[in-house]
Parts: sequence; structure tokens; C-alpha cells
Amino acid sequence: MSGQLGRPGRAATSTGNWLGHSSGLPTGIWVLGFVSMLMDISSEMIHALLPIYMVTVLGTSALSVGIIEGIAEATASITKVFSGALSDWLGKRKLLAALGYGLAAFTKPIFPLAASIEWLIAARFIDRIGKGIRGAPRDALVADIAPPHLRGASFGLRQSLDTVGAFIGPLLAIGLMWLTADHFQAVFWIAVIPAFLSVALIVVAVKEPDRPKEQRRVRMPLHRDELGRLGATYWWVVAVATVFTLARFSEAFLILRAQSIGLPVTLVPIVLVAMSLAYSLSAYPVGVLSDRINRTTLLAIGLVLLLGADLSLAFATDIVWVGVGVVLWGLHMGFTQGLLATLIAESAPAELRGTAFGVFNLVTGIALLAASVVAGALWEMTGPQGTFLTGAAFTMVTLAGLFVVRARLGDRTHV
Repeated sequence: MSGQLGRPGRAATSTGNWLGHSSGLPTGIWVLGFVSMLMDISSEMIHALLPIYMVTVLGTSALSVGIIEGIAEATASITKVFSGALSDWLGKRKLLAALGYGLAAFTKPIFPLAASIEWLIAARFIDRIGKGIRGAPRDALVADIAPPHLRGASFGLRQSLDTVGAFIGPLLAIGLMWLTADHFQAVFWIAVIPAFLSVALIVVAVKEPDRPKEQRRVRMPLHRDELGRLGATYWWVVAVATVFTLARFSEAFLILRAQSIGLPVTLVPIVLVAMSLAYSLSAYPVGVLSDRINRTTLLAIGLVLLLGADLSLAFATDIVWVGVGVVLWGLHMGFTQGLLATLIAESAPAELRGTAFGVFNLVTGIALLAASVVAGALWEMTGPQGTFLTGAAFTMVTLAGLFVVRARLGDRTHV
């Protein structure tokens, strides 16, 4: 990989206050992390309850939950391709990221107003379009701001703060469900507040670094020639990530697994709390470590953790083993998601980072759709055990593929 890739703009090296200096990371990285955290608080307050709400209140099947979740995430992934490419063409990341957060915030009120499954599908669809618009430009912006020697730590920090929101949200959902006597709509309305705070923060507090004058301008980011410029290393990373995505599916199935063991509806959000806590506590340390040692080694550890999670959830006979599986699932996310983003950022040319993240998210989004639909179908036919054992099988295939890719790329410090 070229040493010049990922060189931060002038604003990235000069920006900083006590918050940035305390970790050596630019302030913009911290702010983007808090923006993600606030939006995730809002989203997870809703999503922690949504599968149960669909199944118990609206009478939706587990297969339908899988299809809806898969389509929602695939929609976001498809949108990321175009928003990422547009950010490369414009040379501007913040505008599109703020637009995506704004759209997500303005669709949050649909959830408490929804009177049928069709409304919920529409709300999830529009919300995920907002996620799609912001995703690739935001990740490219993180890569633009981050110093090259702290890129793993930067992605790890943003992922950790994002995931802090993912366990604060369900905790708030639990407390509010108790206070409101299981009034879903009231909780959904309160979730609107942090979403709008997130939008305000990115608009006011994030400064985008200037595009380096020497950086090549991209006229048609999605043209075959430009995609070819992404390079073989990038495409190998995408290939491994795609198979890995087939090994996992929507976290909605973790919630359904806990309910199948007998966890009360009011306490079901604790599943996402435990998963997200493990995720958030591991993502930043793993990111820091990845700036110092081989990243594929850490990814392999993440896959072993996923294998353990699948086996625990497949054979769980009580809530303790479900809890073990959920925590291992969160740890595997902490060991993999930030690292995959870092590898994408480092393997793609700086002027094509938006496109690189967009294509990456499209391919893995399609894989997530397939994984979620298959998981839902297996749940209907064989129950939880068949679903999680299939995930374990895909995990072993991915682990084998990862070592092939490591050999293909050579023994590089950061690969």
C-alpha cells in the first residue's frame, strides 16, 4: 500500500483541543463518534423493541422479521454506493453525511405513528436510506481526518462510541418500558430527541479538511476504469468481508433467541445492551492494537469469537448460555468491524475512498440480506439451533479464506 494513502488534510493535523489531545486523535474523530452515538441511541431504543413489537403486537412471523431486517440493511448498503461515489466526485464528505443523519432523524416519528406492518416497513426503509446516504461519506471523512499511524485507533474509537449508543439505547428502552407499562409508542417518541441532537452536532462541530491540491480529481467514480484503480488488495478485502457477512445475520435473531429461552418482553432489550457493551469495550483497544500488529491475526480472533457465539446460542438451554453467546457476538464485532473499515481505507486511493466504502457496503449488504433471509427461513424450519449452526459453518469457511488472503497479501505489518 502506498505510504501517501490516508494522508490527513491540514485541518486534521491542526485541529484539536483537550478532547483530541487526550488521546492523540483529532477532535473531528471524537465529534463524529458522538454524532454516531446519539443517532445510535435513538435507533437502538426503537430497534431493541421492534422485532418483539412486530411479532407480538402486529403478528409478524420470524421469517418476515428476517426479510424486513435484511431488506432494510440492503437498502442502506445500495444507497452507500451512490453517496460514496458522489462524495468523491464533489470532494465533499460532510454535506452528504449531514444530509443522511437529517433524513434519519426526520423519519423517526413514523415509528410511533405506524398502525400497521406496512408503515413500519416504510419507516425502516426510509431510515435506512438516511443511513446509506451518510455511511460511506462519513467513513471516508474519518479516513481523511485520521493521521495514517492512528487510522486503526480512529475507526476503533468511532465504532466504540457508536456502540456506546447501541447499549445506552436499549437500557433507556428497558427503563422507559417499565415506566410506561410497556407502552411501545411512548418509547418510540422519546427516541426522536437524540436523533435531532445528532444532526445538530455534525452541522455545528465537524470541520471537513481541505482536499489536498495534489489529489487527483475523479470525474466518474463508478466507471470501470476507476473501480480498477481500487486495486487487487482492496478486492481481496471485500471478498473476505463478504463471506464473513454470510456467517452473521441481523441481531434481531439474538433478541428472538433470548425470548425463546423465556426472557420477559420488558427485559429483552438487555440482549442488545450486553452485546453492545462487549462491542464498545473491545473496538477501540483492538483498533489501537491493530496499528501495531498484523490485522488479519486480529480478524482471525474475531472469527473464532463468532464461532463460539454461534455454538453457545445453538446449544443454549438457559439464559446464562444465551448471555455467553451474546457477549461473544459483541466481542467478535469489536474485533472485526473497525478493522475491516481500516483495511478498506488503507487499500483504496484517497480520492476514491467514498466509492471504496460504498462498494464495500453494497456487496456486504447484499450478503447480509441473504444471511438474514436464510436465518429466518431456517428458524421457521429447524428452530434456533439450525440457524446458529449454519452461521458457525460459514464462519469456519471464512476463517479458512482469511488465511488464504493473508498468504496472498504477504506478511505485512498492517495487513
